[in-house]
Amino acid sequence: MPRITPNLWFDTQSKEAAEFYCSVFPNSKITKVTYYGEAGPRQAGTVMTVDFVLDGQAYTAIDGGPEFTFCEAVSFLVNCDGQQEVDYYWEKLTADGGQEVQCGWLKDRFGLSWQIWPVQADEILGDPDQERATRAMRAMLGQKKIDLAALRAAAEGA
Repeated sequence: MPRITPNLWFDTQSKEAAEFYCSVFPNSKITKVTYYGEAGPRQAGTVMTVDFVLDGQAYTAIDGGPEFTFCEAVSFLVNCDGQQEVDYYWEKLTADGGQEVQCGWLKDRFGLSWQIWPVQADEILGDPDQERATRAMRAMLGQKKIDLAALRAAAEGA
């Protein structure tokens, strides 16, 4: 079966972005960097592509130019085990110009969208008691970074 590799288009920051992402996620590394040659279309010797792995998932980044930018229609979901992991990834990915958005979404400094999601929130928001689930959902809609304690308190009616 073919392996699917997300390909991320950057203007000129593919190597910087790959290095950043590899510093954030465990078991990650850059596996290959290629450079433009004399044939172009960009200046010879500048980065063309960067292949990297984030905790087992392969990615390719390309310095393709300013024609295309990221939008929220595509994001990467980071399933976190608890508030401590949420806090870690949120802090790392919003650093140096990243933006907090809403409901666990953020944009990193390169404009790539991420969802930093505690898996425990699924149980709280999916509570079979609809009143509890509704209170938790209302609380989540008012959050940027997901706060599990606040979701639990809202579900309890506190």
